[in-house]
Amino acid sequence: MNPLTAASPRTALVTGVLALVPLTTVLALTIRYGGHFSDPVGLFGRYAVCWALFTVALLALRRVPSRGVSWLIVAGAVAVTVTGLLGPARTSTDSYRYAWDGRVQSSGLSPYDHSPQDPALAPLRDSWLFPADAACGGPDLAPVPSAAGARHCTRINRPAVHTIYPPVAEAYFLAVDRLSPAGARHKPLQIGAALISLGVTGALLLILRRRGDDLRRAAYWAWCPAVPLEAVNNAHIDILGVLLAVAGLGLVASRALARRAAGGVLVGAAIATKLMPAVVLPGALSGVRRVRDAAAVLLPAAAFVALAYLPYVLLSHGSVFGYLGGYVEEEGYDDPSAGSRYSLLRLVLPDTWALPVLVAVIAAVALYVMRRGDPRRPWSGALLVTGWSFVLLTPGYSWYALLLIALVALDGRWEWLGIALAGAAVYVLGPAFGYQPALTNLAYGAAAVLVLVLSLLRRRPSSPGTGGAASPPSHGSTHTRGEVHPAG
Repeated sequence: MNPLTAASPRTALVTGVLALVPLTTVLALTIRYGGHFSDPVGLFGRYAVCWALFTVALLALRRVPSRGVSWLIVAGAVAVTVTGLLGPARTSTDSYRYAWDGRVQSSGLSPYDHSPQDPALAPLRDSWLFPADAACGGPDLAPVPSAAGARHCTRINRPAVHTIYPPVAEAYFLAVDRLSPAGARHKPLQIGAALISLGVTGALLLILRRRGDDLRRAAYWAWCPAVPLEAVNNAHIDILGVLLAVAGLGLVASRALARRAAGGVLVGAAIATKLMPAVVLPGALSGVRRVRDAAAVLLPAAAFVALAYLPYVLLSHGSVFGYLGGYVEEEGYDDPSAGSRYSLLRLVLPDTWALPVLVAVIAAVALYVMRRGDPRRPWSGALLVTGWSFVLLTPGYSWYALLLIALVALDGRWEWLGIALAGAAVYVLGPAFGYQPALTNLAYGAAAVLVLVLSLLRRRPSSPGTGGAASPPSHGSTHTRGEVHPAG
């Protein structure tokens, strides 16, 4: 008898519920602990335990009968998501910029025209975002010039530069500010992110059910430790881009031009939220043979981005791209010899070759996806392009992987989750190891090896008598309920 199916349905369901208890408990303790500045090694140790318990929970979910999977995934998603609300942002100050941009817009000004430390915006400052004197001692606070003798600072990072966020993100910041009660501080952004995160879970379940795929895949997103930590606790705007991209790809998978066009609009909205979701475009064009099918996605996407920027172009006196160019330069994307970007490529190539080779490789992967990808499964191609972009770019910010995690949930190739864990290791442990390239190489190198090994194993024929049950469904295969195997 197969040990995975030997337990009774009730016992399997109870086991699944009990597996969520230690996961949510340790997540809560991790978020309450903080430690980003004082104990990064200890913080990552707790984070690693969360990922181990996440794996155990996925294994327990395999035993749960299909009829009990949906509500268990949703219940687990709620429990996991709520842990992100148990404290202020622990490892990122980006949400403070969001709150400020919303406040600036509520005053009738363009967020692209003034930096946070601009004296013209001094009337908008409060003691939460702009502490003074003794309250300025924290490591996450930046000094702000002041004509008075008092010491002033802000929780907003890079207070001397304009915002970089695209228009859909800015519209979201404005909506949250308008809907928030006075003195609410960081909590409305976290609550908004929590609701959007649960919306992603719902969208995943809807798409998987409609296609007859295993609903258990949604747990790759719904129970993943990165979601409460990065999407909810840190309230990164990436979560809104993820929801729009997932919904867009779900519509693009249709053969009907109207649905594909609607999917193109949503993908455009995702791009106008954080730019990064542009990496899903090759997947959205998977296997397209006719110009009109490609145009049905690309034209609505481009039109939405242009129209979203238009109100801010009319309102702003400066560039609506804000500090984007400076950010790219600061982060070393245009200088391969700086920072930890392109770290794996720089192991084997001269620094000056890293960027051209990356562009060539990703272009080749994108072309392969567009020519050979399955148009009924655009997320498979999107995962391939997104995953290899991460491997070659080796980004140092862990929240960038939220999009990749959602694509894993749609496609089922769990090995790509290693990229998300690698990003967390580089970001959290970076200060403790002096941001050495060796840390980046080890983390992303191990994740890349996992992907390559599992990809090779998926191509091998199943052993006699196994029916292929030893591995998750392979890319491009036909999926049925009960197939997904989180631990291979």
